[in-house]
Amino acid sequence: MTTTIAQNYRMNVVMAGHVDHGKSTVIGRLLADTNSLPEGKLEQVRLMCERNARPFEYAFLLDALKDERSQGITIDTARCFFKTDRRHYILIDAPGHIEFLKNMITGAARAEAGLIVIDAHEGIQENSKRHGYMVSMLGLRQIAVVVNKMDLIDYDQERFEAIQRNFTEFLAKIGVHPLGFIPASGSQGTNIAARDERTDWYKGPTVLEQIDAFVEEGAPTELPFRLPVQDIYKFTEEDDSRRIVAGTITTGQIHVGDDVVFLPSHKGSQVKSIESFNTNTRADAQAGEAVGVTLTTQIYARRGELMVRADEPAPQVSRRFKVNLFWMGTAPMVKNKAYKVKLGASRSTIQLVDILNVLDASELSSVSNKQQVDRHDVAECVLECPKPLAFDLNESIEATGRLVIIDNYEIAGAGILLETIEDDQSMLKDHIRDREMEWKGSSIRADERTAVYNHGAKFVLITGDDGVGKEILAHALERKLFYANFKAYYLELGDVMSGLDADIGDESRDEHLRRLGELARILTDSGQIFITSLSHVDDYDLEMLELLNKPNEIVVVHVGDNSFNTYAPSMVLPESPDPDEWVKKICDMLREKKVILQYSI
Repeated sequence: MTTTIAQNYRMNVVMAGHVDHGKSTVIGRLLADTNSLPEGKLEQVRLMCERNARPFEYAFLLDALKDERSQGITIDTARCFFKTDRRHYILIDAPGHIEFLKNMITGAARAEAGLIVIDAHEGIQENSKRHGYMVSMLGLRQIAVVVNKMDLIDYDQERFEAIQRNFTEFLAKIGVHPLGFIPASGSQGTNIAARDERTDWYKGPTVLEQIDAFVEEGAPTELPFRLPVQDIYKFTEEDDSRRIVAGTITTGQIHVGDDVVFLPSHKGSQVKSIESFNTNTRADAQAGEAVGVTLTTQIYARRGELMVRADEPAPQVSRRFKVNLFWMGTAPMVKNKAYKVKLGASRSTIQLVDILNVLDASELSSVSNKQQVDRHDVAECVLECPKPLAFDLNESIEATGRLVIIDNYEIAGAGILLETIEDDQSMLKDHIRDREMEWKGSSIRADERTAVYNHGAKFVLITGDDGVGKEILAHALERKLFYANFKAYYLELGDVMSGLDADIGDESRDEHLRRLGELARILTDSGQIFITSLSHVDDYDLEMLELLNKPNEIVVVHVGDNSFNTYAPSMVLPESPDPDEWVKKICDMLREKKVILQYSI
């Protein structure tokens, strides 16, 4: 009898395997034998083959694109739907050709179970092993092997058992233990949906029975709550001051009144309401639902942060981490090059720090001391972002433990997060150390400049939310210092964005801040008082700017409620300050810090 779970649940099953080993044929036959095809579809494909003088193949039921039929290979990841008395299914036909491995990974990442198809005549091939490693790396633990085209070897039991023995040995090395091996023939229908007397020596399940035997994953609602923040919506009409945090819940449940934390910023609040489009306000929500959440405390959370419940196990927060990475890019992955990473809803730049081990996925041989990750390499390596990201280790929560790396606007790598790397060192610190070692500087000493300018150098950063008056204050401070004959200069962040796309996300902002910090180092070294204003900065932004401005000091004046987690600003001012009054306060602070000399203003 069909259960409630079966009626509302679709299991994703990926079909993987080497090119031409018959994955699409197995799926096509499965659909035909279970009467899952649209009415007339089978006859339509048969007629098409007759018109083109081609033999009919069940694979043509899936390969619907013209260029795919002409080449006889599956290029994209095709999905098809069918159901049994047990439940509904989505079968994902993943490409077998080596050039389309990235498409195969895209398909496998959505699956809960997998079937690896091996040609009984050709035997285990390079991509058979690669796909075994990929489905393992992506967290699939329910894997069965279909030894297809048994009709080509006259259903030879010894040949089947040799493949079973060799592939079992291979998979065991990567920690995969297949649920079984099925002798089959997609073209003949052998052991697809019904048993065949030609394999009367085989006592295991058919392909259909094996699919029905796969076990549903534990409900994602039972895992800790994770909501990757996709956007923040702020309303201004009719005195509506709500900020709605929007996203799709990946795992867990959330209720009105729950205490929540946003990571990596560590900002906390409490759920005031849960809303969704065109529905009434709700008391709770769970995994799989797209919702908007309002908070009792109006904090500033960024797109890409991970919203979690304060009473549940927290995810990892780190800028440096170890990953298992499969590289698909045409160009190799190299050190000291900036890539883009997508992790949940977060976007950041990322760099390769260290290559710990490179594995030949077809032979399982390790390559030591390799200095780059080449195409189709599987590498255990260390990656680093400019600022920390929030994530789970793949062994804990798969959905938030996977990442994708972009190179030249294309997916070049995919991997799983293994562990965080606790290291006080970072690539930014290495850069600053090297920069300072090579810094030549001026022959004029800082104290000489102070004596001539009648003031010292300083980087003054004015922070706050939008619309709090920080830009007005910054301009007023510059004007006050300038007319006191000080070398003061105000620059907006947008002025250092030349050549960058301001809308490509947080990875662009990190580069803007890096440029700003490098410029501040030059201007303060020249003895000037450099002033700028920034919106929505967090502790990590300030840490980056402080490091980049070293050995010179940064002064942070925050306008509005102090929203930092650990960073202590030099001064906190209320919103919409009176420019003259607060400029005087800032000047008094600069006087205390020996930037402004007592007699000079």
